Amino acid sequence: MIWARTKGKASDSATAFSKHFPQHLHRKTAVKQWSAVPLLKTHILSTILFLIVLEGCGGSGGSSPIQTPVPAGQPTFSHVVLVVEENHSYADVIGNSAMPYLNGLASQYGLATQYFANAHPSLPNYLMLTTGLTESFDDNFSGTISDDNVVRELVNAGKTWKAYQESIPSAGYLGLDAPPYLRHHNPFSYLSDVQSDPSQAANIVPFTQFASDLANNALPQFSFVTPNLNDDAHDGSLASADAWLQANIAPLIASPAFQGGGLLIITFDEGDASDIEHGGGHIATVIVSSKSKPGFQSQTLYQHQSSLRLALAASGLTKFPGGAGAAPDMTEFFNGH
Repeated sequence: MIWARTKGKASDSATAFSKHFPQHLHRKTAVKQWSAVPLLKTHILSTILFLIVLEGCGGSGGSSPIQTPVPAGQPTFSHVVLVVEENHSYADVIGNSAMPYLNGLASQYGLATQYFANAHPSLPNYLMLTTGLTESFDDNFSGTISDDNVVRELVNAGKTWKAYQESIPSAGYLGLDAPPYLRHHNPFSYLSDVQSDPSQAANIVPFTQFASDLANNALPQFSFVTPNLNDDAHDGSLASADAWLQANIAPLIASPAFQGGGLLIITFDEGDASDIEHGGGHIATVIVSSKSKPGFQSQTLYQHQSSLRLALAASGLTKFPGGAGAAPDMTEFFNGH
């Protein structure tokens, strides 16, 4: 098992397991949660299968990840947009008057109340959202990742994608930090599928292209949106992040393309540094679509591999990278479930 990589080399699996494995899978915590919260059979099965998936994954070798079937009636969408904010725990965000726009979306649509990041620091969470594996626990990682990933699965299925990166120096940029742009907030820049193919690298674009793509009805099937350091609540305030969301995401939700077939996922990469619950802390995740149950609050435990699974399942795919193959489905957020 290759659980983490640093500078392109696998770390000792036993050490990585004991140090970084999500805490909700440790025996004592699991027993505590079993007695405190009724768990759905599907979640228990998915957790067990996730362990098996991780045992078989790593690098470009290993066996294929186990794939649990997508639930019947999983809605599909013509556009899926994932927005990643930064470094704040659930209690910092939900109910905070500094974030009226995001809290309004959480009240109107769907809120995952038991959603947890996978690790600290940032990079393993961004990689979990794109490869289904944490890959590295080093924000300075500079290697190439050849594991299965969201790009590979979308391309194989004939689907389009773009990573809209605010303040990136240029389209297709795969280089080092250029603040307020940070490379480790752009997981696509590490993927072999992108590094080896200029046509795929060209799908990493400045965020300024998002508004024009929306206006021209040219959004791809999957959009990964990363605000810059000042706008994602990393360096700026939560109020500034909320104002950015309202200015840039409200037009998306109001657009005919989104209302007719769009899905929006807004999450945070990780919680506060002191919040290590389940690995990366308790974070807010909001699910928005015209097919969402109004005012729904989920009590199911999710992590980033479930958002990756949702993004692909909502795009009509049935094969998922890494731990997303056996992650709990988020179908409960939609009407009819």
